Amino acid sequence: MQTTLDIIKGVHPGKFLERELLKRNINKRQFAMAIGEHPQTLGAIIKGNRRMNVELSLKIEEKLRLEEGFLMTLQVFYDVKQAKKKNQQTPDISKLRKGLFWDTTFDKIDWEQMKVAVVKRVFSRGTEEEKEEISRFYGKEVVEKIKLLKHQL
Repeated sequence: MQTTLDIIKGVHPGKFLERELLKRNINKRQFAMAIGEHPQTLGAIIKGNRRMNVELSLKIEEKLRLEEGFLMTLQVFYDVKQAKKKNQQTPDISKLRKGLFWDTTFDKIDWEQMKVAVVKRVFSRGTEEEKEEISRFYGKEVVEKIKLLKHQL
């Protein structure tokens, strides 16, 4: 069974905080004032424009009765995800038709996270060249496992 952290790791702590405040029906501005912070600071964190810091996370966790260190743990997982994304390799996109991925923003595809969906899409609707490129990018063994998984469902 997955823990809450396993499910949401990689999510910015501000998104989690926003959801938590909504769930508890707490006004963001009033909450910021209650923990002695500027509403703009809290707003920037909620929008993901600012990183969570230790001092603020402790205040928020205490006020919302969250486990100590939870928000900073989320921040670290988010930072790791962003660093990986920055260094992520992509397939040779000149060999892939953007129309194949008509229902998403092509330039924002997370090729690793969406691996199963990409393989399924390319192998059900793609050209031979597209199939070859995806097989080269992910490796033939990974592609075969995903194709087998598709047939088992």
